[in-house]
Amino acid sequence: MRRSVALLGAVTLAGCAALGGTLGWLLRPASPFPREVVFEVPRGALLGPVARDLERAGVIKNARAFELFARVTRRGNALRAGEYALSPSLPADEVLERLASGAVRTHRVVLPEGLTMHEVAERLAAAGLVSATEFLAVTNDPTVPVVLGVDGTTLEGYLFPETYELAKGLASREIVRLMVEQFLRVWRRIEPLAAERGLSMREVVVLASLVEKETGAPEERPLVAAVFLNRLRRGMRLETDPAVIYGIENFDGNLRRVHLDDERNPYNTYRFSGLPPGPIANPGEASLRAVLEPADVEYLYFVARKDGTHHFSRSYGEHVRAVQRYQRGGR
Repeated sequence: MRRSVALLGAVTLAGCAALGGTLGWLLRPASPFPREVVFEVPRGALLGPVARDLERAGVIKNARAFELFARVTRRGNALRAGEYALSPSLPADEVLERLASGAVRTHRVVLPEGLTMHEVAERLAAAGLVSATEFLAVTNDPTVPVVLGVDGTTLEGYLFPETYELAKGLASREIVRLMVEQFLRVWRRIEPLAAERGLSMREVVVLASLVEKETGAPEERPLVAAVFLNRLRRGMRLETDPAVIYGIENFDGNLRRVHLDDERNPYNTYRFSGLPPGPIANPGEASLRAVLEPADVEYLYFVARKDGTHHFSRSYGEHVRAVQRYQRGGR
């Protein structure tokens, strides 16, 4: 009897060892050759279907072994939705660890200074991250700025220019939150300067957006900001073309006299005094700082040269001569 029990025990141990060996082999890398496999775990996906999809993609050797291993290690219900960069050269435990920890693949999106909300939405859509329509629905929702702690009826001006690493599957609201939080980090550093100048967040962002669109030359930002602030102090209209253009629906690239006379355009700074109703782009930190640290000059006008820079003038007569020189070929 004892001999039978011992024999049964030996057979059982041998079977377990064989099973363990087989399982161990099935959990080894599916291939010794590394290659990237982009794999997406849908929201609410169950372990079984995910394991079968991994096997079909060639990432793992055996779906059942992977599923068993995930349940034994209590990670079967921990899979995180998202897009992953995997490889058949990874052992199954590493594949499982990535899916359970949410080590998702990210996409780099570069948002330079001066883009509008629509242009930001287009870049995100081109990267395959969101629907432009869905993104704009969030940025135009008047309740969102209140929730995120910025001043305005839309998020124009607060989608901070930056290089973002974004995971596929992030909701538009989450992406918006990341961008506004980046703006707020910068704003907290410069808020004391705004308080000293008696400018609100909204006023700073509107002015900075005008500066951003008027010049691409870093050294000119404080000069352009000074012109706008000087004109506001004197009660002069800002008369800035980018603001007018922002308010023109389906602008064709040709600013005409009729546009400058249009009183239906609330962004027409040739017809209306003070600041436009809101930002016309999303400014970077340099333009925000230029508004709060403008050049100590008396300039009231500027005109574009042919090299991308501007000529600045103190008087209207000087400005007219500069326009004749740089815009009308000396005529």
